[in-house]
Amino acid sequence: MFSRSALRSLASDLRRTAPSTISSAAPLQQRACLHQTTSWMNSQETRTQSSSSNPESPLSATPRAQDSQPKAEAEAPRFVPTTRAHLPIEKQPIAPNFTAPLEVTKSLMSQLPHLAGQKPHYVVAQLHAKPYLLTEGDHLRLPFLMPNVKAGDILRFNRASALGSRDFTMKGAPHIDERIYECRVRVTGVESEPLRIKEKTKRRQRHVKQAKSKHRYTIMRVMDVRVKTPDELLEEGAIVVEDGEDSSVIEPRS
Repeated sequence: MFSRSALRSLASDLRRTAPSTISSAAPLQQRACLHQTTSWMNSQETRTQSSSSNPESPLSATPRAQDSQPKAEAEAPRFVPTTRAHLPIEKQPIAPNFTAPLEVTKSLMSQLPHLAGQKPHYVVAQLHAKPYLLTEGDHLRLPFLMPNVKAGDILRFNRASALGSRDFTMKGAPHIDERIYECRVRVTGVESEPLRIKEKTKRRQRHVKQAKSKHRYTIMRVMDVRVKTPDELLEEGAIVVEDGEDSSVIEPRS
């Protein structure tokens, strides 16, 4: 058994030694932290010195990507096609092929300049045996959905029963040759009607059937309606013949 005096001396010795150990550990940690900071600062200084000594070193990827974009391309205006030559080949109409040259009568050739010089022109185009009176700038809504067409496609109406202006009218027998005029339309989109629900019932039956329908229609815009001049017809290979009974005639309006 230890005496009380021995215990007191042991406790005093512990009190004296504990602060010394704590105080001795703290400078070691501080020294380690200071050593790390000084090494990091030295590495930063070496990097700055190397960059200053080599001014031609490559820059980072982010500034080069931002500076590489030219301002002219960003501010360039959007190109809008105005003529048929500006459209891509797949959007242009297919040129027709004819086996025989166009035959134009003398009376028609003499009256054609009056019709071609008076604008605007109109055309009565036939589409699925239905007539459509069209002028340049009109919007046409077909009563059906035309297959195999997309928005932006250009179509040519090559069957017309009448063609004219304010004072002259040319009637076909029964149709006007498509090489005398040009009627081109552009497909603008598809329009759909509201959903219709029709109830169908039968006598003496409680069951009611619902028939739903939602039709779609093709929307077009007339781009060009033009009558060719006699000089253009002769350049394309037209032949002047004598008047016949089944030939087209230009009639002045009364």
